[in-house]
Amino acid sequence: MLPFPPIARPLKFYAVVPDANWVARMVAAGADTVQLRSKTLSGEALRQEVRRAVAAARGSNSQLFINDHWRLALEEGAYGVHLGQEDMDSADFPSLAAAGIRLGLSTHDEAEMARALAVRPSYVACGAVFATATKAMPTEPQGLEKLRRYVQLAGSTPTVAIGGITLENAPAVLATGVSSLAVVSAVTQAPDPAAAVRAFQKLWPE
Repeated sequence: MLPFPPIARPLKFYAVVPDANWVARMVAAGADTVQLRSKTLSGEALRQEVRRAVAAARGSNSQLFINDHWRLALEEGAYGVHLGQEDMDSADFPSLAAAGIRLGLSTHDEAEMARALAVRPSYVACGAVFATATKAMPTEPQGLEKLRRYVQLAGSTPTVAIGGITLENAPAVLATGVSSLAVVSAVTQAPDPAAAVRAFQKLWPE
């Protein structure tokens, strides 16, 4: 099978947001990477949401990934798609790779990391690093030592840390060598989301 295309720019700060309006806000704030994670819509409403998100990111420096809905991502011309382990059984990886779409895969332990890397994705996400209230997790928080191990296992494949990441613990997370920090509530619940984006981005050297 073809490897998935590499990401065009470093993933760095990765905002995971619930709708196209939030995607537009994150693009306007200059987020390096944005993921649309829509859990409430279906059918035509979901298609329109994906379409709006793709349009919001088009021509910007933000790399947009669509969570779960790989068929819609493919049909609407999305830059990338992010899938969980449970989605790997049904996804048409050859078609996605042939279309040039970028692929991110979630992992929660070494076995899932090995399974994800076998697909040769554009990046792998590792989590949850810390306890998170955003999503029911199938495993206990991984912690920094396991994250460091996952980064080593991934080799040259970019890695995204997710789960309970805040501005306070972000420097310690980056010290593991991980490529990117993905956050949900650290931006969606921030008093000034655009300022939160800028604050996180300052953690990476120019």
